[in-house]
Amino acid sequence: MHKAPPAQAHQIDAYVVDTLMADLCGHDRRPSAFLVYLCLACEAQRRRLDAVPLSLQEIATRTGLAKSTVQTAIRHLKRRGLLDADLAATTTAPLRRVVAPWRGS
Repeated sequence: MHKAPPAQAHQIDAYVVDTLMADLCGHDRRPSAFLVYLCLACEAQRRRLDAVPLSLQEIATRTGLAKSTVQTAIRHLKRRGLLDADLAATTTAPLRRVVAPWRGS
């Protein structure tokens, strides 16, 4: 059974809710990509890391999405420049780096 991380407040950039959510969910019709981005961004903030070691299965469990849906969402986020496409996640090192282009990072 998945143990939920301890509850804590997260600071979410207004851009994520005001612009990115509508863009990914409405324009791109990829609400799963928004959920995956939010999951990874919160985990990066929680761990105070720029790249987080979350497997596809762990992301799927946290978001309630199918693993194949998570894979598709990650590919879409990489194409959109919201995840670092140069960082190749492997089974032994499932690192994913969240990018926030509106902040210049």
